[in-house]
Amino acid sequence: MPESPKQENLTANLVFRNMARYTGPVCRLCRRDGMKLFLKGNRCDTPKCAFERREAPPGQHVGRRSKPTDYGIHLREKQKVKHCYGVLERQFRRYFSHAEKSKGNTGDTLMSLLERRLDNIVHRLGFGLSRNQARQMICHGHITINGHRVNVPSYEVRVGDVIRVKNRAKSLDMIRASKAEVSRDIPDFLSVAETDIPEGVMGRLPGAEDVSLPVRTQLIVELCSR
Repeated sequence: MPESPKQENLTANLVFRNMARYTGPVCRLCRRDGMKLFLKGNRCDTPKCAFERREAPPGQHVGRRSKPTDYGIHLREKQKVKHCYGVLERQFRRYFSHAEKSKGNTGDTLMSLLERRLDNIVHRLGFGLSRNQARQMICHGHITINGHRVNVPSYEVRVGDVIRVKNRAKSLDMIRASKAEVSRDIPDFLSVAETDIPEGVMGRLPGAEDVSLPVRTQLIVELCSR
């Protein structure tokens, strides 16, 4: 029996939602961008890291590739940021449009907006080994903001917001296991409270110096402003 227009729209929306994130091999992205993006957490610090074993870009006939063009250099910088924070093109364009309309340096504002994503904050607090894991924890309801459950990874965290793990055994065990493996430093704009239930607070807006990814934002601005 053929689907009604309403059912077809619903199916299309479900497909779009399922495709709203990259689901391919993440180590391939690191090799393509020519640097470690730490998309697999602590595995990236071990000899098993695919980038350590094969630094060459993915694909056949790598040695035949020509020198990147000026456009290619600008594009690679943008792709690097998108891959690191786990956003696709349409969402990235929205972030850039917001940054462009804001006061101050567009590149710095863009990176600040990306740093304020809830999945990034959960990752940088040490609650998740990677941003992908943090995203999954948020979607499954393990994280609360100011006492309210939030299941949107792109939620924009504000100054003073309290990011806390849900008070249930499964959530607490998952976070404690992640924190036991985390060996990275927590940025200055975040603080973690040493309580029975792990929680963190964003004390100020993140600046350009708080971004963990070495990025030339000016190249991104030049590319997206064309």
